[in-house]
Amino acid sequence: MIKILQTIILLLSSLVFSQSFYDLSIQGINGDLISFSEFKDKHVLIVNVASKCGYTSQYADLQKLSKDFDNLIVLGVPCNQFANQEPKAESEIFAFCSNKYDVSFPMTKKIKVKGYNQHPLYQWLTKKELNNVGDYSIKWNFNKFLISNKGELISYFPSRIKPYSDDIIKFLK
Repeated sequence: MIKILQTIILLLSSLVFSQSFYDLSIQGINGDLISFSEFKDKHVLIVNVASKCGYTSQYADLQKLSKDFDNLIVLGVPCNQFANQEPKAESEIFAFCSNKYDVSFPMTKKIKVKGYNQHPLYQWLTKKELNNVGDYSIKWNFNKFLISNKGELISYFPSRIKPYSDDIIKFLK
């Protein structure tokens, strides 16, 4: 019953308060607000990340991608919903990413990317009625969503797709 009510509320709110990607925001890892309207005219690659995952080495390619493409913002979104692979506090996450992978792209506070208390960003990314593209299920860390320079969802890439793959690069050229 609760799930049905949540779905009805989400549908009604999407009809009444239709949001574009640029209407959304999220708290940065340092506590500052990141408003997606700041990313107009840039592609945005949003990745749910974790420090203790088999895919954690993808941080290196994410950093390379963010440096090699001026038209791209990479956004790392820490999440601890998969096998307790991101149990650290934000300060520890930031130190790990900076020290081990020299990460300089924006990172967010740790959030929920699925289920109860799913962050509004991930509601928009995963629900067709909000993103106008498709419904997506976040099943593990390092799922990737590519947003166009017009604020439209271009594509979803599962964990196994490496950040520097042709599947992603072709949209950035």
